[in-house]
Amino acid sequence: MKRVVTVLLALVLLGQSRVAVAAYDPNESTPRQVGYGAGSVLGTVVYAPFKAIFCVLGGVGSAFTAIVSPPTAGKIVGASCRGTWSITPDVLKGKEKLQFVGEVRPGTVAKKK
Repeated sequence: MKRVVTVLLALVLLGQSRVAVAAYDPNESTPRQVGYGAGSVLGTVVYAPFKAIFCVLGGVGSAFTAIVSPPTAGKIVGASCRGTWSITPDVLKGKEKLQFVGEVRPGTVAKKK
C-alpha cells in the first residue's frame, strides 16, 4: 500500500512541475513562485481524490440512470467527470476558475423528435 501511495504522489508531483513551469511569470519573486508551486501540488494531492470519488459516483449513478434515460446519463457523467482535475498556480492566484462540477457541452446529448 505504501508503494502505491508513493508512486501516485510521485506522479502528481511530476505532473505538477510541468504545470508550474508553464505558469512562470518573470515579474514574480522566486519565493512567491515556489509558494504557488508548492501550494498547487499540495492542493492537488488533497483535491484530486475527492474529484476522483465524485467522478466514480457519477459514473455509478449514470449507470442506473441509463436504464431509464440514456441522454440524462451522459449529462451526469459529463457533469461529474469534467471540470478541473488539478490545482494550478493560476487557480491559486485567481486567474483561472476552479470548476468542481463540469459543464455539460451543448450538442452532446441527442434531442428527442
